[in-house]
Amino acid sequence: MKYAVVIPARYQSSRFPGKPLTLIHGKVMIQLVWEQCCKAVDSDLVYVATDNEIIAKAVESFGGKVIMTSSDCLTGTDRLAEANEQLDCDFLINVQGDEPVIDPKNIIKVIDLYKEKKTIVNAYSRIDEDEFRSLSVPKVIVSKTGRLLYMSRSAIPLTKENSFSRAHKQVCVYAFGREDLKFFSSIKTKTPLEKIEDIEILRFLENDYIINMIEVEGGSLAVDFPEDVVKVEKYIDKIGVDNL
Repeated sequence: MKYAVVIPARYQSSRFPGKPLTLIHGKVMIQLVWEQCCKAVDSDLVYVATDNEIIAKAVESFGGKVIMTSSDCLTGTDRLAEANEQLDCDFLINVQGDEPVIDPKNIIKVIDLYKEKKTIVNAYSRIDEDEFRSLSVPKVIVSKTGRLLYMSRSAIPLTKENSFSRAHKQVCVYAFGREDLKFFSSIKTKTPLEKIEDIEILRFLENDYIINMIEVEGGSLAVDFPEDVVKVEKYIDKIGVDNL
């Protein structure tokens, strides 16, 4: 099957404008994400999908490939759907552009599971109580057979005493088939739960799609706010750049 890894990137962000171009240890963040993806697959299979010329020029300056998309995309998955109109792949791997220390092994695991199941795949990992209580972290509930039951920014699952027991979060590496992406982009407004939670994969779940989840060791450090850059830099200092 023909596939590619696509990193959706937009300049406008309500929480952090210009986020893909923020500097982390002297490199723009989108470059760090691209480099991690290139450790999982050949660099010829890695693309950045964006509607912004400044981001496009930055990507080209470090040798990355760019696919220009429209400014009308509601979500990163909509941007992937547009990108695949040009790539014409059997499936795409979506790696979020704000995950600068994403583990390449997690990307490979998602690719392998998609090839086996040929359904939508999303990674997830265990979390501590700090992430459990954070509204910026989507928590996942998975069935015994590894299928997604629900995903929420709320603290779930929660005991009746409002205490933390154990929980998992979404790791933002997905696999979508060609027809999955066509369906997603055919819906021109966010579905009710997708809109409430601001979690785009719920658009599939609300339309009865099977989403297979794969648990991975450790998650990643997403840059949602400017202060998250410091956390990422401290993490890189701790483990060393060569160990990413």
